[in-house]
Amino acid sequence: MAILVIAEHDGKQLKPGTTNTVTAAAKIGGDITVLVAGTGCAEAAQVAAKIAGVQKVLLADSAQYAGGAAENLAALVQGIAAQYSHILAPATGYGKNFMPRLAALLDVQQISDISAVVSPDTFVRPIYAGNAMATVQSVDKVKVITVRATGFDAAGEGGSAVVENLAAGADTGLTTFKSQELSKSDRPELTAARIIVSGGRGMGSGDNFKILEALADKLGAAVGASRAAVDSGFVPNDYQVGQTGKIVAPELYIAVGISGAIQHLAGMKDSKVIIAINKDPEAPIFAVADYWLVEDLFKAVPEFTAAL
Repeated sequence: MAILVIAEHDGKQLKPGTTNTVTAAAKIGGDITVLVAGTGCAEAAQVAAKIAGVQKVLLADSAQYAGGAAENLAALVQGIAAQYSHILAPATGYGKNFMPRLAALLDVQQISDISAVVSPDTFVRPIYAGNAMATVQSVDKVKVITVRATGFDAAGEGGSAVVENLAAGADTGLTTFKSQELSKSDRPELTAARIIVSGGRGMGSGDNFKILEALADKLGAAVGASRAAVDSGFVPNDYQVGQTGKIVAPELYIAVGISGAIQHLAGMKDSKVIIAINKDPEAPIFAVADYWLVEDLFKAVPEFTAAL
């Protein structure tokens, strides 16, 4: 078997989730090739070549792949898909953007968000916001799969794969990348953070998130939020943790003023240690927490920060 992993990157470094996807590919078994497509992304290809278990890296460096536009990227992968039994990508916004289009072009079903590999044709994926796990089997010749990064450990370094240039395919002309605005922060990215401090509707306002930011700075943590906090306009939507936000599994997750709606739990319940602070003793978040404190967050969090 030959497996193709589509790398998510910023041109220089791989984004969180790519190395986890390589681990999923290794569990399937077979020769692993990583595709790095973009503009000015030779450095990212060299990083991919050092991932343990990777035999080959394909570098498609062309202006038409700037911004990871789904139309051109899917067309590129379609052209080489017959060489592979499995095509994998992280189940991030990047992977979810183009993989369904690729599956449609190949006329196969997509297997989404897998969290475990049973065999080369059988996989486990969460359904009903993670309340049930479905085991699915595919008979498609080419299996198009997105991988839930939290279900697999990140692959380490130690590889020495060869990097080959891949000729760019025809430009579909359907979309053109214009620009992007990236939020800048000294804090770690949510999906890569070892510690996350998240706030919910109980924070009351966006200004009150400064309380969590002070705690996060003490811990070197990322700041997240529930969908309720995002929908209330307290913080931008790139803070959102949950089924419709970012799926995370840090070593420590601190939930503050979060009731624990099922959609939020689906995005963080795999965290190694969960601490919850809520004044409602019946809050559902306590059912998944390892440690919890029934207290007014405006009293507890500043005391916690001062103690640190």
